[in-house]
Amino acid sequence: MKVGIFGANGRMGRVLIEAIEEHDDAALSLATVRDDSPWVGMNVGELAGIGKLPVDCSAVSQVNPDDVDVMIDFTLPAAFDTNLAWCVKHGKPVVIGTTGMSDAQLSALDKASESIPVVFAANYSVGVNLMLSLVRQAARALGQTADIEITEAHHRFKKDAPSGTAMAIGEAIADELDRDLKNCAVYGREGKEPERDQQTIGFATVRAGDIVGEHTALFADIGERLEITHKASSRLTFARGAVRAAVWLSDKTPGLYTMGDVIGLEK
Repeated sequence: MKVGIFGANGRMGRVLIEAIEEHDDAALSLATVRDDSPWVGMNVGELAGIGKLPVDCSAVSQVNPDDVDVMIDFTLPAAFDTNLAWCVKHGKPVVIGTTGMSDAQLSALDKASESIPVVFAANYSVGVNLMLSLVRQAARALGQTADIEITEAHHRFKKDAPSGTAMAIGEAIADELDRDLKNCAVYGREGKEPERDQQTIGFATVRAGDIVGEHTALFADIGERLEITHKASSRLTFARGAVRAAVWLSDKTPGLYTMGDVIGLEK
C-alpha cells in the first residue's frame, strides 16, 4: 500500500518515514513539505537519517494524487485546512494526528468524514488507547466520590497545552460520568481558591527538556487512590501506530474512526 506524509520535515514526519520503511505492508510513496520549504527536493531517507530512499520531498502544490493510497498528517493546525481539503478533493483516506485544532476545524473534519475515511486520534500509541479504556472503567467505579486529576508532561517544543492526549483522557472520563468537560475542567490552580469541587476534573501541564510524552489519570478518594499512567520513550511508538492505522484504513468506507477502532478496543 502506498502511504504519503504531510509535513515530512517535522519531528513526527521524520519518524513516520522510518516507521513506514520498516512496515511490511506499507511503502512510502509521497512526502510533502511547504512550497517555500528549503527541504523541497531533499531525499526523505536522508532527511530521516536512515539512508537514501527512492522518494524526495515534494512541494504541496506539486503533489500527484495518483502516487498515494492513504495520507498521514501530523502537522500543525495552520496546515490542517489545506491538507484536509486536498484529501477530500482527491478522495484520499487520511490518518490525522494533528492536535490543538479549533472547533471549526473539528467540524470540518466531521464533514470531511462523510466523503472520505478518516482516522482521528489524539494519540496513536496502543498503550495510550488502552489507557483510554481503563480510565473509563475507573470512572465508572470511582468517579462519583473520587477527585480526578490529569497530569501530562512533554518536551519543551510542544505548542499546545494541555496535550491532545490529556484532553482525550478528560473527555473519556467526563463522558463516562455524564459530565461536560467544557464546564467541569480546571486548568491549573494558583492562590487561595475555594475548596475543591468534586465534580471538577483538574489538568496540570509540564513542558521540559526532551520528554516524549507522559500522562497520568489520578482518582483520589479518602483513604485510597488509583493512578493510571502511560509513559512513551520514543516517537516511533506513535508513528508505528499511525502506520498501522493507515494500513487498516485503506479499504474502509467513508466515516470518522478512532484508534480504538483500529486496534479493536470497545468503548
